[in-house]
Amino acid sequence: MAEPKDARFHDADAGPLRLWATDADDLQVVAALVQDAVLPASEMTWQKGARRFAMLVNRFRWEHGTRTPERVQTVLTASDVTHVRGQGVVPGDADTVLSLLTLEWEAGADADGCLRLTFAGDGVVEVACDCLDLRLRDVTAPYAPPSGKAPSHPE
Repeated sequence: MAEPKDARFHDADAGPLRLWATDADDLQVVAALVQDAVLPASEMTWQKGARRFAMLVNRFRWEHGTRTPERVQTVLTASDVTHVRGQGVVPGDADTVLSLLTLEWEAGADADGCLRLTFAGDGVVEVACDCLDLRLRDVTAPYAPPSGKAPSHPE
């Protein structure tokens, strides 16, 4: 009988992703999946009364390796948000296209902390939260990116 093999990233289901990050390790997975996501600044909103911050992004489907490049629209939602501030990002501006580089969690004294979204061009949005509660949900079928290419990061 053959030894069982560990699952590989490419063995994953090709269906839409639905992930939930509640700690820094979970967030690393989500951050890798949304690296190079693009969005108009108008697709970012803070719903103060609901204590929720949400973004509709067009993420590259990194989980499918070297296949034909694909993007999918994805909603990122942070809950238990106490305030949001940005630097170099003008929320609501439909003419400004942002490229998300990474997500980071800076833990506070208790479960609280700051979710930091870093964009190309030195833009940063800091989302202060009572706890890390970030959800990623693909909401459209995959589509070919307008450029037809995968993002690249030459050294």
